[in-house]
Amino acid sequence: MNTAMKTTETLTAQKELWGSDVVAETVRALGYRYIALVPGASFRGLHDSLVNHLGNHDPEMIVCLHEGHAVAIADGFSRVANEPMAVALHSNVGLMHATMSIFNAWCDRRPMLILGATGPVDAHKRRPWIDWIHTARDQGALVRHYTKWDDQPASAEAAVESVLRADQIARTAPTGPVYVCLDAEMQESRLDREVKVPDVRRYAPPRPPAAAGEDMERIVTLLRTARAPVLLFGRGSRAADDWNRRVALAERLGALVLTTLHNASVFPTEHGLHALAPVGERPTDAEAEVLAAADLIVSFDWHDLAGFLAARSGASQTQEPVAATIVHCSLDSYVHNGWSMDHQALPAVDLRVLADPDRFVAQLLERLDVEKDWPPASPLVAAERHWTLAAPEGPDEAAPFNSEQLAYTLAAFGRERPVTFARLAFGWPRQASRFRTPLDFLGKDGGGAVGTGPGHTIGAAIALRDSGRMTVGVIGDGDYLMGVNALWTASRGEVPMMLVVSNNRSYFNDEVHQERMARERGRPVENKWIGQRLDDPPPDIIALARAQGFSGGAPVSSVAELRAELEKGAAVVAAGGRYVIDALIVPGYSSK
Repeated sequence: MNTAMKTTETLTAQKELWGSDVVAETVRALGYRYIALVPGASFRGLHDSLVNHLGNHDPEMIVCLHEGHAVAIADGFSRVANEPMAVALHSNVGLMHATMSIFNAWCDRRPMLILGATGPVDAHKRRPWIDWIHTARDQGALVRHYTKWDDQPASAEAAVESVLRADQIARTAPTGPVYVCLDAEMQESRLDREVKVPDVRRYAPPRPPAAAGEDMERIVTLLRTARAPVLLFGRGSRAADDWNRRVALAERLGALVLTTLHNASVFPTEHGLHALAPVGERPTDAEAEVLAAADLIVSFDWHDLAGFLAARSGASQTQEPVAATIVHCSLDSYVHNGWSMDHQALPAVDLRVLADPDRFVAQLLERLDVEKDWPPASPLVAAERHWTLAAPEGPDEAAPFNSEQLAYTLAAFGRERPVTFARLAFGWPRQASRFRTPLDFLGKDGGGAVGTGPGHTIGAAIALRDSGRMTVGVIGDGDYLMGVNALWTASRGEVPMMLVVSNNRSYFNDEVHQERMARERGRPVENKWIGQRLDDPPPDIIALARAQGFSGGAPVSSVAELRAELEKGAAVVAAGGRYVIDALIVPGYSSK
């Protein structure tokens, strides 16, 4: 980030230490590079420790204008960096601001260390009024159902242990957010004893588990006898080695591959075995045909496996499961609970493998290398049936400027240079999804949140700084308007990035729902826009961005204008700047 934001190093000069100092030292020892926050009095002790004890680096503060943005930035960062960012949230009110973004990170299984604060817990030490309303009996209860673990340590020693445990749990697969609430009195107490930060290597998370030997025996037998295997690659790491192993496994087996736009890119979509465009919001006949023809389906942490199969077979997976043999490799069941339904429907599975999906892929490749007389790979689909042959290479300039033409223009732009799409707007056509590396696309918002797109893009851009890749977020106008003041954080930190706003001037997804209600009830469809449209006056997308320190030109309403703005934006970002494009599209969603 911006080195001008740092202070002089003071750690070695300190003689007196305070409770929050050892908390800050523990966070540094664990390797955290950044801590995103909105300042608050409940953690003023920790704030001082980060600035005047650690010198505001390792971790360096990322100052935000809303707690929800702080969490969204940490979420976006972890999607690229494969490591957590720390977040500091002020008392109960800051935590309540952040809850939607925390839930979103939970659904995405993103690792994150959230440090909160309350109190003083000792009522006799609270200031009148303000300390009382910002103190809760059990503050962690606000997020307990959608974090992996929470704690409220009562001493400096307990706080060291709590942060060590929280970090270990956050980084242990399946990863997720954790919350540690620090008592204000503990933070601000002068230490009259030595409190050590131990060697953190002894508290490191375990390696993700591998598949059991018996499971490997069975899956190898199933693969050997399968005539029409299909591999479903869902959640996976951004590591190039893992990407290459997925490709090698598919080629070794000659199996068809499906991926989904719910998750980040995990397999080259233009590969010959990726026969269909990535799975989108709606099922297609082609997907149903592939699954109906399969005799073995192997899921690698696929998003909503039961719902995916049911939507393409027309039957519930508990009442009439698909006939194919199904192997499901996932650790996700370890974090399922009775409060949140993000675990989705229960799939019918013949072999459930409790293992990390990328380790499972590596195990399968190692096993296939030593198998004798393995049948030669025989791809299920001929090259002349690959989805890319029917997909447009670029936009149709004569067509109305809608979400499809926006997407095809952006896809062509991304093929000409190393671009990471941090987000793609709702309604993005599947056939515009040509991903060639694990960093081409970072997935959608797992919790269905609105307002996280700017923060996710900023977090990804921080992680990708100096990587040679351009970070681009493609988001809807509703998402942008809810999260627009996150852009100030990118400007303050001089984070290069671009946002393209797919602006249909409406909460259009809900217009679709209102149209459906009207038709079902025999009521006027023409009223679907009421309470949905964002006009009269239309929000000024570019002016809002400029107010946060971004550059931007006039709104665009054609493919040619969008191309020109993308080139302007690319030049600004290449020079270290930030750019927003307001793309005024015809409302509607792609059917492709």
